[in-house]
Amino acid sequence: MRFKMLPAPPADLDRVREAQRAVPLVPGDEQDCCARLQRRLGFPSRDVSRTWLTFLRALELARETDAGFSRTDREPTVEHLRRSFLDHVLLAPETLAAVAAVTTGGEDDASTAEMDTDSTAETDVDSTAETDVDPTAQRGASVDAVFGRIREAVPTYEHHKNPDTWESIWRDRTADLLGWLALLGFLESVDVDADDAADAGADGVADAGDAADGDRYVLTDRGRATLDAEG
Repeated sequence: MRFKMLPAPPADLDRVREAQRAVPLVPGDEQDCCARLQRRLGFPSRDVSRTWLTFLRALELARETDAGFSRTDREPTVEHLRRSFLDHVLLAPETLAAVAAVTTGGEDDASTAEMDTDSTAETDVDSTAETDVDPTAQRGASVDAVFGRIREAVPTYEHHKNPDTWESIWRDRTADLLGWLALLGFLESVDVDADDAADAGADGVADAGDAADGDRYVLTDRGRATLDAEG
């Protein structure tokens, strides 16, 4: 099972441990658990608390039973958080793979399928792919570039649920996914100034809008090893 709810990434992983400790050992209903999280961690709203409670379930640090919600006895070690995040958070593996594709000029599935069906087309596509690799891609992937890669993987029900806003909602969620992947050591954020962002804007690797949030992302050795292990 994969969970959609994802809080904004905190400053460090200690916040995850604090959130787990705020969930009661004795099961309580959602309202009581959210109130407890909000009170102990100073969350600004009940909705933020609910998002964190769901996220803790994704990380296997909290559980829902017939009696209510309670924390598990799992230790929130970095290795456990890394594994659970990739295994249980919606589009987490796809986001990591998208950063690799953007920063290495990787081909998408459609291009690969075309190469498999026609040997002549294979030569043409390979040549085009080499030509299209922009050196700016080596400087990191922007939120917009990564969202462009995972956009088709967003569940269809999200389109119907928010027909006018689903793209902006999932663009923001992509930013949070990238932030968590960086916090967990799979990615490294790279600062980008306004001039670099504007220069790279044409190809989607970074655009002027990214100057505001100032980050692009590259894979760490751990991120590359994880993708290699996934095959």
